[in-house]
Amino acid sequence: MRPINFKIESSNNKARAGTITTLHGEIKTPVFMPVGTQGTVKTIDQRELEEIGANIILGNTYHLFLRPGLDVMKKAGGLHNFMNWKKPILTDSGGFQVFSLGNIRKIKEEGVEFSSHLDGSKIFMPPEKSIEIQNIIGADIIMAFDECPKGTANYDYVKASLELTVRWAKRCIQAHQKKDEQGLFGIIQGGVFKDLRQMSLDKMLEYEKDFSGFAIGGLSVGESKKDMYEILDHIAHKLPKNKPRYLMGVGDPADMLEAVASGIDMMDCVQPTRLGRHGSVFTHNGRITIKSKKYEDDFSPIDVKCNCWVCKNYTRAYIRHLFKSKETLGQKLSSYHNLYFLINLMNDARDAIFKENFEDFKTSFLCNYISPY
Repeated sequence: MRPINFKIESSNNKARAGTITTLHGEIKTPVFMPVGTQGTVKTIDQRELEEIGANIILGNTYHLFLRPGLDVMKKAGGLHNFMNWKKPILTDSGGFQVFSLGNIRKIKEEGVEFSSHLDGSKIFMPPEKSIEIQNIIGADIIMAFDECPKGTANYDYVKASLELTVRWAKRCIQAHQKKDEQGLFGIIQGGVFKDLRQMSLDKMLEYEKDFSGFAIGGLSVGESKKDMYEILDHIAHKLPKNKPRYLMGVGDPADMLEAVASGIDMMDCVQPTRLGRHGSVFTHNGRITIKSKKYEDDFSPIDVKCNCWVCKNYTRAYIRHLFKSKETLGQKLSSYHNLYFLINLMNDARDAIFKENFEDFKTSFLCNYISPY
């Protein structure tokens, strides 16, 4: 029995629309996946996630290992039961923390030694431990342990890093104990260097039969937009056609549409809730700061084209008032809207692929969307 099944239902140039089937349900692609690092999508409860239309969310191996810990996770019967989420879950391997916690970790051939960001205690995480934790968490899709270099890392460092990631991937495959329940994804690294991206892909394809899907890591980590798009255009369509393609850590609407155009099926990012908690919200005319004084008596919704519950029931003026009054409801409403906006953007992209007019859809959206970058 395969833990993951993927069917492409339509394509339009490189863009694809399909369905991923897991033990906990179906995922329609292309898809944006909300991030629930510690078993919760910040400010949004599980009922609201279903209302928004989320079909899969993320958890994080490193953070869940620290809190609540493996004993609690075992007793709960895994993350699905623990957080009362019945739909699919994907877990990051902890590889992103190798990047984001660069000042409190040491990389060795054997694995990574972290100093806990909670209490400073030493944590050693080899690839085998990452997989063991993810097996206990019970996510439908789990990731191979990797090193994610900075976007500005030099050629020699990136080359050595991707070779280490390949060696770790082999160890992850050997350590994976729930092959009938959880699909393991391999990760393509290589920074902004096209030849290294190709090298990484070639090496990872040696284990293609062991992976249920492939991810592209090491983008949106400090490189320019131009470099990101060039790498996506160069490598995404070369990933196996019959398996899901996942671009890690991307949540800007313009970037997401470029990714779909390159052949990507899955994306995730903390951006919609992080921005929402600071009063920055997506609209079809670009991102706005809802706390701005110019919205003090603006009684229109955040986005007149949006059909989310927030836009149907609340005004810019009211949400601004909540932020100025330091009421947490403002953070919640903005985060809700942002998640809906990105999930619905991918739903619209999917419809456009079926109608074979994705490029027109993308061009029209981007003409109206004023990128803040």
